[in-house]
Amino acid sequence: MIDSIRKSSMLRLGALLVLLYAFLVGITVLSGAVKSLGSGVISPEVMASVSNPFVGLILGVLATTLVQSSSVTTSLVVGLVGGGMLSVEMAIPMIMGANIGTTVTSSIAALGHVGNRVEFRRAFAAATCHDFFNYLAVIVLLPLELMTGYLQRLSLIIAGWFEAGSTEKYKSPFKASLKACYKAIKGFVNDRFEEPGTSAKVLLAVVGLIIIFICLVLIVKVMRTLVLDRMQSLLSNALDSSIIVGLFAGAVLTVAAQSSSITTSVMVPLAGAGLITLRQTLPLVLGANVGTTVTALIAAVAVVGDQAMAARQIAMVHLLFNLTAITLIFSIPRAADVPIRMAQRLAMVADKSKRWAFAYIIGMFYGVPAALFFISKLF
Repeated sequence: MIDSIRKSSMLRLGALLVLLYAFLVGITVLSGAVKSLGSGVISPEVMASVSNPFVGLILGVLATTLVQSSSVTTSLVVGLVGGGMLSVEMAIPMIMGANIGTTVTSSIAALGHVGNRVEFRRAFAAATCHDFFNYLAVIVLLPLELMTGYLQRLSLIIAGWFEAGSTEKYKSPFKASLKACYKAIKGFVNDRFEEPGTSAKVLLAVVGLIIIFICLVLIVKVMRTLVLDRMQSLLSNALDSSIIVGLFAGAVLTVAAQSSSITTSVMVPLAGAGLITLRQTLPLVLGANVGTTVTALIAAVAVVGDQAMAARQIAMVHLLFNLTAITLIFSIPRAADVPIRMAQRLAMVADKSKRWAFAYIIGMFYGVPAALFFISKLF
């Protein structure tokens, strides 16, 4: 029995390694396709709209809510930056928007407790506490970034450390294999056309996106079977410890599951059942914010060429953004009370009329972005 379990675990780990490699191949394909398309494919009007930070924020929110994964969005952004289609400055609001969009999954999961008033109030508060924190982080840090550019500057310094630690003389066989896979896929796509041109390049980019999306979905499924059974015990141990331990546990579980949505969605029923309090939930979901940045960091590894530095920089921006927000909320006295109280009050309102819960989800993740887009067009 033990041997069969070990064999099953080894097979899953092997499958995970294959999927991670395929994921990096997808990033390489997307980055290469975007680079070959060139800036002339996108009109100046489109580039001008994306350069508006509010439009970038909206795109990040909507893209993440549609695919239900911030990992897909951030990996796509890394690929676009690596392909030279987006600058780091333009991509930063998109990364922040992805942070907001990823919380919709746990809010929807909380609706599963709608049949029990007490459970629903607890679960909805636990889910929306994450929403409010991420929105507040963007409200504070996006204007700060626009005024100072601290994320762009600090991420450039840190990315430069890694760049300085590498040597141009060493030819990585791993990166060489990624390039070989890219050339093979590119050759296959080009063979579908009599005269490969823009259409072939667009199809190649689509193939890269498909590979990324499928791999991330499968990675999440494999990791879920490996760690989900251990999640509750790890969470219960972390909850009885300090805030640091809670943050670390949330980050580790998210890295292990390769999905912050899984970590936060697991906490929602635990909160609904009264097994964890709202204050215990907050460090775990903030740790999940940090854990989900690993996907973008992994994706940046696959980017080579002139824009490799920029790809690593935007991946580092995602991590620094979340670390800054966590530092602020736990260093400023009573700052952690703000998202908790907002979530509690909203849960009480939603408990009286479930229509407010649905209105909140639609408004927070679609209505607010639409309003920001309208305001950005006016000014």
